[in-house]
Amino acid sequence: MKINGNQITPGMVIEHQGGLWAAVKTNAVKPGKGGAFNQVEMKNLIDGRKLNERFRADETVERVRLEQKDFQFLYAEGDDLVFMDTDSYEQLTLASDFVGERAAFLQDGMTVTVEMHEERPIGIKLPDQVVLEIVEADPVVKGQTAASSYKPAKLENGLRVLVPPFIASGERIVVDTNEVTYLRRAD
Repeated sequence: MKINGNQITPGMVIEHQGGLWAAVKTNAVKPGKGGAFNQVEMKNLIDGRKLNERFRADETVERVRLEQKDFQFLYAEGDDLVFMDTDSYEQLTLASDFVGERAAFLQDGMTVTVEMHEERPIGIKLPDQVVLEIVEADPVVKGQTAASSYKPAKLENGLRVLVPPFIASGERIVVDTNEVTYLRRAD
């Protein structure tokens, strides 16, 4: 689908210079002299390169629609992660580098959304929040002020997050998978 250069918004995927690019930031600029343009910061979906490009209002670009499919995480095998298509039950193997550091949040049976372009995986979206158990937490130091006295805690998946002083080892908490931060106690 063709769109004008000034219609590009963050999150949109476009075809540019023979590759797939996701718009990260956009800034509409209307200089006093000359035509308006859209300054777009883009990230290549294949190799991760970044690019800043100007698109004039009269330029057209090809907008790419990614197919989103739900997959269920099955297991990790070496450096590979195995997922199953929830519709066709076909298995998909992705390198753990493809998921990145957020692979630590994957749990058995977790449903993730894989973005595909022409049957090729381009991106993966994990649930925004997961519930994890704290396996190790520092004891509370008396006399610390209540304001911003977070302490480090180790989660069952090996990651470390800062938690409030009242959280103890063995408790279950809700963690934001995008920011890797403590949100609240699990119900």
